[in-house]
Amino acid sequence: MSLTHTYSLRVEFGDCDPAQIVWFPNFFRWADAASRHFFVQCGLPSWKETERERGILGTPLVDTQAKFLRPASYGDALSIDSSVTEWRRKSFVMTHRIRRGETLLVEITEVRVFARRKGDGSDPHAIEAVPVPQDWQERCSAR
Repeated sequence: MSLTHTYSLRVEFGDCDPAQIVWFPNFFRWADAASRHFFVQCGLPSWKETERERGILGTPLVDTQAKFLRPASYGDALSIDSSVTEWRRKSFVMTHRIRRGETLLVEITEVRVFARRKGDGSDPHAIEAVPVPQDWQERCSAR
């Protein structure tokens, strides 16, 4: 069982398309931010620090899907409830439920991996998945 963290934000005019509804990629941007806030709440250090100490540079996204149920517009106060719904050996499934008050607007499911730089460093973009650190999984799980 995972902890749940709630990340809050207010939709700005610039987050919207000409119809004054949130442009859909912004939901993914906010879910990405909520993912990092989740790990901070669990007590994990910054990605700069984890790369320095463990070689882990972050949690890149390897798959995602979204279900858009209701629109949002500028001025709306949104809450994103994030939790890890499944831990795997080298990946994990994270779910973000974006709501306005009690109304569910969007549900995003992501598969992410903990990653490090691959090889001799000659290609700064080459990364590889590493096993989920057991102590981090424990920190992010309900007690």
